[in-house]
Amino acid sequence: MSLRDSLDLVRMVKPEAGTTALDHEIMAERASSLGAAEHKVIAAIAALTSAPGDLQALQQARSAVWAYFVQRELIGFRRHTDVIQSLSIPPQVLAGLGAMETRP
Repeated sequence: MSLRDSLDLVRMVKPEAGTTALDHEIMAERASSLGAAEHKVIAAIAALTSAPGDLQALQQARSAVWAYFVQRELIGFRRHTDVIQSLSIPPQVLAGLGAMETRP
C-alpha cells in the first residue's frame, strides 16, 4: 500500500484527520501574523519615544496599535489591557485609535 493510499484510507475512516494539517497551518499563520503586528507596534512605539513631538510618529504608532488590536480581535482576543501594559502603549496613542487622517 502506498503512502497516498494510506492517507486516503485514514481520511475515509477519520475524515477530520485530513483537516488537522490545514488547521495547524491556519493556527501557525495566525500566530505569525500576530507576531509581525506586535513587532510593528514595538517599532512604532520606539520611534515615538525617540521623537515625542513628532505627529507623524504618533500617527504611525496609532495605526500600528489599531492594526494589532484588530488582528488580536480576529483571532478571538477581545481584551487588550495586558498587552497595553506589557508593550507600554502610551495614552496618547490609545486616545487616537481608529482616527483617520483626512486629505484635502
